[in-house]
Amino acid sequence: MTALLSHWWRNPLQLFTLMAGLALATALWSGVQAVNAEARASYDAAAATLGEGTFDRITLRGGAAMSQADYVDLRRAGWLVSPVVEGRLNGVRLIGIDPLTAPAGVGPVTVDESADLATFLSGAGQIFANQTTLDAIGDLQNVEKVQVGDVAPNVAYTDIGIAQRLLDQVGQVSFVIVHPDQPVGRPTLAQVSSDLVVRTAENGTDVSKLTDSFHLNLTAFGFLSFAVGIFIVNGAIGLAFEQRRSVVRTLRSLGMPLRTLIFLIVFELLLLAIVAGVIGVAIGYLVAGLLLPDVAATLRGLYGADVSGALQLRASWWLSGLAIAVGGTMLAGGSALWQLARLPLLAQGQPRALAMAAGRRAWWQAAIAAILLGLSAILAFTATGLVAGFALLAALLIGAALALPVILSQVLTFGENASKGMITKWFWADTRQQLNGLSLALMALLLAMSANVGVSTMVSSFRLTFVGFLDQRLASELYVYTDDTAAAEALVDYVTPRVDAILPIQSAQVTVSGVPTDVFGARDHPTYSDNWTFVAIQEMPWKKVARGEAILINEQLARRGAVSLGDQVSIAGQSFEVAGIYGDYGNPIGQALINEQPFTRLFPDAAALRFGLRMPSDEVGDLRDDLARDLGLPDANMINQAGIKAYSLDVFDRTFTVTTALNILTLSVAGFAILMSLLTLATMRLPQLAPAWATGMTRRHLATLELVRAVLLASLTAVVALPLGLGLAWVLLAIVNVAAFGWELPMYFFPADYARLGMFALIAAALAAVIPAIRLSRTPPAVLLKVFSNER
Repeated sequence: MTALLSHWWRNPLQLFTLMAGLALATALWSGVQAVNAEARASYDAAAATLGEGTFDRITLRGGAAMSQADYVDLRRAGWLVSPVVEGRLNGVRLIGIDPLTAPAGVGPVTVDESADLATFLSGAGQIFANQTTLDAIGDLQNVEKVQVGDVAPNVAYTDIGIAQRLLDQVGQVSFVIVHPDQPVGRPTLAQVSSDLVVRTAENGTDVSKLTDSFHLNLTAFGFLSFAVGIFIVNGAIGLAFEQRRSVVRTLRSLGMPLRTLIFLIVFELLLLAIVAGVIGVAIGYLVAGLLLPDVAATLRGLYGADVSGALQLRASWWLSGLAIAVGGTMLAGGSALWQLARLPLLAQGQPRALAMAAGRRAWWQAAIAAILLGLSAILAFTATGLVAGFALLAALLIGAALALPVILSQVLTFGENASKGMITKWFWADTRQQLNGLSLALMALLLAMSANVGVSTMVSSFRLTFVGFLDQRLASELYVYTDDTAAAEALVDYVTPRVDAILPIQSAQVTVSGVPTDVFGARDHPTYSDNWTFVAIQEMPWKKVARGEAILINEQLARRGAVSLGDQVSIAGQSFEVAGIYGDYGNPIGQALINEQPFTRLFPDAAALRFGLRMPSDEVGDLRDDLARDLGLPDANMINQAGIKAYSLDVFDRTFTVTTALNILTLSVAGFAILMSLLTLATMRLPQLAPAWATGMTRRHLATLELVRAVLLASLTAVVALPLGLGLAWVLLAIVNVAAFGWELPMYFFPADYARLGMFALIAAALAAVIPAIRLSRTPPAVLLKVFSNER
């Protein structure tokens, strides 16, 4: 064991390469898993908020608030229900419950013997939340704030009476929770009130279902980062075995059994993996702490999901980090151990035998690459779900990485055959000989570059489409929000003589073809017909909508509900023909649009409190000032088109901050892989470089060729990475995005971005090669001459 470990303290740089590569790989993986674990813990806490997914609810048809009298009627009729009031207080979701009627399991706050129920129910009352949420609420008069740990972020609880007072909803109830056990013989809900409807509980929260794809993408990028790091580990372990082959030959010649030797090497790798894994998990904790605020902003912006900004040390992610570190190390050392077990005893010290073994592995590698690339081609035409989409990505990326050495070898062979000068031929042949030592680092660079090309293409295509989508949908010059129907009526009366058109924005949530859908009522106006574009459309769709005969639906509803043009769909009991399917980018749920008149008839309680105002752009500022002065509308309730667009794009940009960070990290790790490989190979290159120096080539010339070789290999890798990255982008846009969100994005190309990325890769390769080149140029002649005194 001492003989084996002595290699590492005689080669500290190689040990650093192995440990750093494994630690970085583990850090990126465990960091992503920590973020995912924190988000899912927040979802679970949110699901426990009101027993969501467990208890049915009764609400007023159309989604408006119920009167307290409706709740009283239900109780008197024999229904076992509990009232709930909820709303926003200083940006915090405040929930008022009645602990005397609430079923067990509603909320994480439980009543025990030490609880002061009298204080909770008193006129002063108490509010329960975590400390961050309590700080956000601020000071409240005559209300005691109580800190509790296991509460969803940005959520607070209090007695229903206190909530009604704080939220200014006295006499109102948001909804009532239905106990699972109801008395036999009670009247039906329709007999109590025809305006009330039951909303059936669904297993699991809507937020967790919507965000599954987001977390799956994060996990995929974390695993990709881990794979890039494992290439570094594989290269370091392979080079260590290459350098220790004479030690292995000597140990076995002295009588050490092969099984004992393999056991000691496995123990050595396991020890290194555990140490590096612990370091990686610690770094991953720091990475997760840096990424979590942007992830929280992303989930809040895309899905309205509140995620805690505080990171907790959960066993689920740090144990998985250690496990994947150990498993990745064993996987990386597997080929070297297999080679050690198969080669004859004395062949361990023969370079030619090892080269022949490497040649046989190359053929197997090429065969596996061909199989994986063929599988990806089949999946490209047949994959329809998330699992199949990510299987396609895995087959494509791994197949291309395994095929890279074969492709580079063929290109270098062609260059050697095409060259005429002696030095040029030697350069091409020597570069091809270095592929075996550099192939893993180049594979890491290929994966990192292709991921950058693919994700940047997806994000840029998304942004370009999203900007066009905003320009179409935000056609009104000014959007105004009111707090109640009285304010809405006063607003309409005030602005009618001053604007060209008033477009009310009113909606109701229903279920269409089994898909939760927001139905909007649109006024017949050219604003819609002049600006909206469609994925699929019938002839004259807007005229059919204006007559109240047809409906327009978004692509998400069409895909998930299996609805096509000309199909009939039912909205609140009335049938409509689907006359058009429009793109609705960034929306995770279904959406539909009908004319204002049938909408008002079907949803009489869905009052229009938001309005789009069409008017000359230069008059927007004056109207805002007048509305603030004459109607007392706050500035936050008046948003012009440019303001909404800027806010939407800000949410969009924050959404992809995490992805951008992971891309930068993977490219940095790939550059580190090249640097470590070149540094490790530098000492092993002397037998190839010494004869060239002895024939008259200067050390500076040799160093320059080493630098050119690194840039050449990086350039060839970049050429392969470009089509691979574009294929990755197509899979993300056409398969993964459709399966995750229900809509497909058009794919655009950005040559300037690709050129810039290629330049970064070349700079990274050149910087990685600078240190070995400088060391070579300063190598003393005596060191080069020693090569000829050895057994070689």
